[in-house]
Amino acid sequence: MSVQSRILILGVGSIGERHLRCFQSTGRCEVAFCEPMEARRNEIAERYGVIGFDSWGAALEAENFSAAVIASPAPYHVPTAQALAERGIDLLIEKPLSLNTEGISELVETIEKNNTRVTVGYVYRALPALQKMRAAVQSGTFGKIIQIQVQTGQNFPFYRPAYRDIYYAKAEQGGGLIQDMLPHSLNAVEWIAGPATKVVVDAEHKVLDGVTVEDTLNLIARHGDVMSNFTVNQHQPVNEFVMTVLCEKGATRWELKGHRWLSTKENGGDWTEEESFVHERDDYYILQANVFLDLLDGKADPLCPLADGIDTLHSILAILKSRETNAWVNVA
Repeated sequence: MSVQSRILILGVGSIGERHLRCFQSTGRCEVAFCEPMEARRNEIAERYGVIGFDSWGAALEAENFSAAVIASPAPYHVPTAQALAERGIDLLIEKPLSLNTEGISELVETIEKNNTRVTVGYVYRALPALQKMRAAVQSGTFGKIIQIQVQTGQNFPFYRPAYRDIYYAKAEQGGGLIQDMLPHSLNAVEWIAGPATKVVVDAEHKVLDGVTVEDTLNLIARHGDVMSNFTVNQHQPVNEFVMTVLCEKGATRWELKGHRWLSTKENGGDWTEEESFVHERDDYYILQANVFLDLLDGKADPLCPLADGIDTLHSILAILKSRETNAWVNVA
């Protein structure tokens, strides 16, 4: 019998606790965590029956770990990944990869030198309906991609009632729609159409009480010859994500709500549902955890390779610059 991987979760805020719970639920690994806040550390340790440390340094001194999930605040992702990669620990780094490019090239060098296995936590890539739609588009049956349209939104205060008191309230901590929610949909589009090459954005704070960061956005992007547009908000009642891929010989559509993908080739016709799936919120992360464990076992590739996470980071930085300049910006 093979020895189970031992996974260290760094940070057990909302997303870190979800990772801990979902890795634990796979039954394929042992889990521990680190959390500097003592009350939170004790609460999580008791709730899940796992060991909690006050720092990743203390954890590594006490035990050997196969891999780590970096779920700490975004400004710490890259320096923490650098330190762990130097120690030969494989990584799942939560999105966004970073808020700037500082330390990125050094991290890439370390990962290549140590053959570290790394994935970035763009969890939508784990969803079967999106995977199936992407495969259909890539097969060529619908012809060349012309345009991708995205409409997505959710009521952020419903899911994160303490949003005023966490990172979200401050752009320098990764707050605001551009750094918090948009990367998910942008990364999904880049997975299909390739990295954005130029962008222009209109973003503004419209609704959410107690913060000044943007919560409503319209974005136009180019991915080489492919055009894309995004309408995104963090205040609508229904949590949805609809992506329509328009091609030369037809079109496909992925819907997060209902976890289904559709297609059409008939002019004047209607959508045909191809496949649908049943998922609860934790299922997204259980799927992602299983693929990461397969990666550790040498049975899978990263869902989102580091290079793809870096591409999305460059796109987000260009979008932030576009907002400042009110102009088109070429993606670095």
